[in-house]
Amino acid sequence: METKHMVRPAKKLLPMLILDILRRKTDENHHLTQKEIRDILAAEYDMPADRKSIRRNIDNLIDMGYDIEFSKCTDRETENKQTGEIEKNTAMSDLWLAKDFEDSELRLIIDSLLFSNHIPSSQLKDLIDKLVGLSSEHFEAHVRHIHAVPSALPASRQLFWTIDQLDSAISTKKKVSFNYLDYGVDKKQHYRCLPEGAPREYVVSPYQMAAKDGKYYLICNYDEYDDVSNYRVDRISNVRILDSPIRPFSSLKWSRGASFDLAQYIQEHVYMYSSESSHVRFRIVKRMVGDVIDEFGLDVRFEDETDDHVTVSTRVNERAMQQFAKNFAPDAVVLEPKRLAEKIREEARQTLAAYDKIQTARQGN
Repeated sequence: METKHMVRPAKKLLPMLILDILRRKTDENHHLTQKEIRDILAAEYDMPADRKSIRRNIDNLIDMGYDIEFSKCTDRETENKQTGEIEKNTAMSDLWLAKDFEDSELRLIIDSLLFSNHIPSSQLKDLIDKLVGLSSEHFEAHVRHIHAVPSALPASRQLFWTIDQLDSAISTKKKVSFNYLDYGVDKKQHYRCLPEGAPREYVVSPYQMAAKDGKYYLICNYDEYDDVSNYRVDRISNVRILDSPIRPFSSLKWSRGASFDLAQYIQEHVYMYSSESSHVRFRIVKRMVGDVIDEFGLDVRFEDETDDHVTVSTRVNERAMQQFAKNFAPDAVVLEPKRLAEKIREEARQTLAAYDKIQTARQGN
């Protein structure tokens, strides 16, 4: 049987091999000496290299812009044959490559991905593996216990392509068309269709994409309406960038002539509902102050404080406020606008009536 031998890499690859060693094996807390780099070159790459060539190539990498940190130490003492003086030769020690991301930053990004629920677990794992590869093998050892929770979402080959297409359309201020998917009771995705059964085509002016509560949304204007709509990016399919320019956000009725402000939009659209924003006042129990700040931000105004309650004033999307009041009832009660308070009260009446009907039916049986 023929024995295969590892082919020794060419000498011209030495700087890239040194860079690879520093990338994989060093970070702020893990350093190497020139001798250790030499030993790794010999053991892993069958590449002999002396101290001077390693030093020279590291200097070249630094000159090329790589952020290689090191300290100097006395390597050995030699006698100068011409002067007879003892000269101290220095060597690089504590060598490490500074990465584009600190480990804590990578961990934050990875955790953010894990909290998302719009990326199928198989694709999520690939993303996390790529992020882990940006640091050293020491970071990889610390994140071996991190796993993407198995997701019921099917793998979507279109997801990242869709994001790329939407991003291109936003950058070039072009409209897009797409189909939209909904889940059926068969737990499969189906095109949202027109009454005659053909897949419905949406034509929108895309303004921004934003993550909210673990979901990724396209914020846009649907051609047929004078307001802003939000569509789940993971349910958008068959995107096409059109030649038509977008409808400027400032021309929409709800924009009040202003350009699009993502931070303000997210603050007003707590649950990413599409409806008009209004000035709202609501009364809460004081233990909910933290919940209010979490949902509406620090721009809220507190007033009429008592020992147990406080009134909150803010500008918010009305459907979002309706949902918030329902989620925290009876500890959150809308005061103004009165029409919104009446709408919430009527919904509460209907909810109570539905429970009464179920209770009556059970008693009848």
